[in-house]
Amino acid sequence: MTPIEKVEGRAIPLGLKNVDTDVIIPAHWLKTTSREGMGKGAFETLRADPDNLFDSPEYKGAPILIAGDNFGCGSSREHAAWALGDLGIRVVIAPSYSDIFSGNAVKNGILPVVLPQAAIDRLMEVARTDPVHVDLDTQTVTTPFQDRFAFEIDPFRKMCLIEGLDEISLTEKSDAAIAAYERQLDTDRPWLRPAAA
Repeated sequence: MTPIEKVEGRAIPLGLKNVDTDVIIPAHWLKTTSREGMGKGAFETLRADPDNLFDSPEYKGAPILIAGDNFGCGSSREHAAWALGDLGIRVVIAPSYSDIFSGNAVKNGILPVVLPQAAIDRLMEVARTDPVHVDLDTQTVTTPFQDRFAFEIDPFRKMCLIEGLDEISLTEKSDAAIAAYERQLDTDRPWLRPAAA
């Protein structure tokens, strides 16, 4: 997983409330187990409109998405986070998220920033013409106009995102402790050892 500390660039001012995972990635895209190429299906129904924000020259490839309340509601599909990541989204800023989506986002290297609606409204305005800067280390979202919005994040999630750790790499960090435990277990309970073939 690619670490996140600072993300700066254009932000897609989507602003829609209650965007569910079926809008983020429609069900017919769930037949794959690969993350690659999922960005093509991201927001497919919205992107059917030729004037959609995602494919417009101003926002194409933007690393930040500004959304409305209850983003990522609906089913628990991890494919939603995969699709956002493959689309190039590193940060989503919204007033609230589905708990499952929020967890899936972090596990897939996407920072879910929670800000009040007034801050979202201001960022939507700025995003139409200027970049937005997100700093995970200082937990702030800033604009070129001296706007500064602080956000909270669970310290464990923050550490995982800054260090680029998913569940597998977190386990690998404990390799030495796991090996020591298994050696001690062999000594303490030899009857649990697999029989020699």
